[in-house]
Order: sequence, then C-alpha cells, then structure tokens
Amino acid sequence: MLMNKEEVIQFLPHRPPFLFVDTVQELILPESVKGKEEVTSRDLVGATAVANFEVREKLEILAGHFPGNPILPGVVQIEMMAQTSAFVSLGLKNNEQFKVETLLLNVESAKFRKPIVPGMKLEIRASMESCRGSFAGYKAEVLCEGQKISECKFMAKLDIIKE
Repeated sequence: MLMNKEEVIQFLPHRPPFLFVDTVQELILPESVKGKEEVTSRDLVGATAVANFEVREKLEILAGHFPGNPILPGVVQIEMMAQTSAFVSLGLKNNEQFKVETLLLNVESAKFRKPIVPGMKLEIRASMESCRGSFAGYKAEVLCEGQKISECKFMAKLDIIKE
C-alpha cells in the first residue's frame, strides 16, 4: 500500500462525507520517468494511480439515493475517479516542497455499467492521457472484483503550490 487513510486525508483537501478514496494501492509511472531527478506534469502522461474505496452501508449519500435500495450515484463515481487522479501527481519530483491541487473542469463519455451498492469493495484507476501546461486529461475506471463498473474521461487543472 502506497498511502493509508490518514495519508490520503493529508494529501486531498476533501473530507467526509465527500471523501471517496480510502487507500492508494500504487502509482504506476511510465518507464521514461524512472531514474529521472526532476519530473514535470508532462512527464507523467501514461502514469496510473490505483486507489480503493469500500461502499459502507452508513455512507451518508446512500440515505437518500435510494431509501430501501441504496445505489452510489454516478456523480459520486465520477468524483471518486477525479479524486484518484490527484494521486498521479505523487510522481512529481523536484528539490522543493510542494502541494498539488486538482480542479475538475469537464467530464466526457461517462458510462455506468452496473449499480454500486453497499458492501462493494472498489478499485479505482486513473491514468493521465495528456498534459498541456496546467491542464491534464485523464481516463478512469471503477472496478469491483476485476469487473468494470463505470468509466469516464475528464480534464482537470493542476495547480502546483510551492511550500
């Protein structure tokens, strides 16, 4: 495991009930980054962050969607994928301390294949597909037991803040 719940909370600005990443399993970097001393956002094209989230019965959003038949909303699944994409920036390396803020800009071609219900243990994968300046494009998916549940492509703005 790359990051536990406490480390995820330190990294992301989100807090319950709007935090949809429990742990980060791994960050898969492109071969071109390995061994490099300084890495820029553009170097991370091809990197994939893999995170996990367990859909608990007590999850607040499920109380109203839908009573007696709880289903995780599609918009939450998109947010979960966007939150996971922020961890791609863990691949940035330089000599200064920094923080990265990710702002979701647009979503395209979202697909929801099966409902997500309480008790499901999800794997979320987000891969950076493009980067131009501070704008990055991602492809992401949510899986359960190896089966794809949902997927989307989206764009985000990356703000790197030197501390």
